[in-house]
Amino acid sequence: MPVRVVGMIGVAPPAGTALHVIGGGVSPSFLGEFAQAHEMAGFDLVLVGYYSSSAEGFAVASYAASRTTRLGYLIAHRPGLVAPTLAARTIATFDALWGGRLAVHIIAGNSDEDMQRDGDFTPKDERYERAAEYLDVVRRVWTCTEPFDYDGRFYHFRNVFPDVRPLQRPYPELLFGGSSVGALTMGAQHCDTFAMFGEPLAETAERMAAFRRLAEGLGRPAPKFNISFRPIIAHTEGEAWDKAHSILTNLKAAPPHPRGQDQSGKRLVDLAAKGDVHDERLWMPVAALSGGKGNTSCLVGTPEQVAEALLKYYRMGVGSFLMRGFDPLNDAKEYGQELIPRLKAGALAIDRETALAA
Repeated sequence: MPVRVVGMIGVAPPAGTALHVIGGGVSPSFLGEFAQAHEMAGFDLVLVGYYSSSAEGFAVASYAASRTTRLGYLIAHRPGLVAPTLAARTIATFDALWGGRLAVHIIAGNSDEDMQRDGDFTPKDERYERAAEYLDVVRRVWTCTEPFDYDGRFYHFRNVFPDVRPLQRPYPELLFGGSSVGALTMGAQHCDTFAMFGEPLAETAERMAAFRRLAEGLGRPAPKFNISFRPIIAHTEGEAWDKAHSILTNLKAAPPHPRGQDQSGKRLVDLAAKGDVHDERLWMPVAALSGGKGNTSCLVGTPEQVAEALLKYYRMGVGSFLMRGFDPLNDAKEYGQELIPRLKAGALAIDRETALAA
């Protein structure tokens, strides 16, 4: 299966060296330009993130979809803030209207503080239990062939039967991330793809193997994997490392404020404490500075070197890569010049080698 490249879009141009892209007011012209730049660069999907203060994701993705023709949208969604039956219809409607250009990233909320801004005071462990039930309902709405009732701990419904169905069958891809037992159990039960922050090759292989065992034990299909990095590329390796250190200096001048730290973020901080560089190209000081938030594992080198680093993960079974930079719009364009073509060509070559060997 061809490798997939995922970017991330925001609604307003960030100022300076950007750690996050989903804050600020709404600029329709920038959002359209940002989405079009990703499409032209060869990205397959773009993430539309979620915070309690951010613009509403389905509206953002709908506007961006109207300005593009091929690009897909990975919309972050928090179970529990709306009824799962409504969420199922919202997702199905978007999928039907925009030609199946949708995937959904399930998040239970990385911090209690951010959840409480939306009026949700449910403890995090319980949020994962609720999310599992929520996704159970959503998947039934998408696939039911006759009306159904539902009686769970968190949700009760009678005579549910939708008029709208997703274009993608049986339904759009569901992704999730997390490192806690609750997150992993929910994801193994209901999601298709495990989305991870960038970690060294050995630790990534361990996480993938453990999650495969968990999904298999629950009778679920073999999971897919996505991994997130911040590529820092330049014409020479030395220039790339100079660029990386300049980015770190700029971030230190205005230290980011981590929006709560979850277990995945803690893993990155712990790895950063073991060394700045892992596997030759994985650079962790930004992850340490940010508290592990905001997809802050960096790969540093020339486009060829970074593509080779990504392809090592592809050989392990990672089929999807989320990549964004610290100069979000210009970096997306730069990735499209050499990095994305090299990554996609390299993945096809690996696929051919695998097919011949089989």
